[in-house]
Amino acid sequence: MKVTITAIGKCKKNSPEAMIIEEYVKRSGWDIVIKEKDNSTQEDEARFLQSSIPHRAKVIVLDERGENMKSIDLAKKVENWQINGCSELCFLIGGADGHLQSTRDKADLLLSFGKLTLPHMLMRAVLSEQIYRIQTIIQHHPYHRE
Repeated sequence: MKVTITAIGKCKKNSPEAMIIEEYVKRSGWDIVIKEKDNSTQEDEARFLQSSIPHRAKVIVLDERGENMKSIDLAKKVENWQINGCSELCFLIGGADGHLQSTRDKADLLLSFGKLTLPHMLMRAVLSEQIYRIQTIIQHHPYHRE
């Protein structure tokens, strides 16, 4: 599975968040690519996010209005996409003002990580761990406990 994480805001190289992201990307057997752009206007951010979506990827937009799922349910959804021929996922993380409706409209899944507001760099770290967790659930690895 190829995974693209496209995000607004740049992660500092040796920050604690970057180290966490790097660790989970390294653990993963999936090909994970991170694309990022500095904050700008919401319209520019939307153009960047939307233009970064790979052609055949399933798009998961992280949004406070999205569905709040258990990890196992998200893994089942991804596994179902795989079974049906999907080989690429694209996660979109918006800027401080969130996503425009035009970006949400591109989503195959609007996903919320809860009602808490998290800093964007920390969200990337949490997302990286969840991508690894999804992979281990699909592979029946004992990392995830339910």
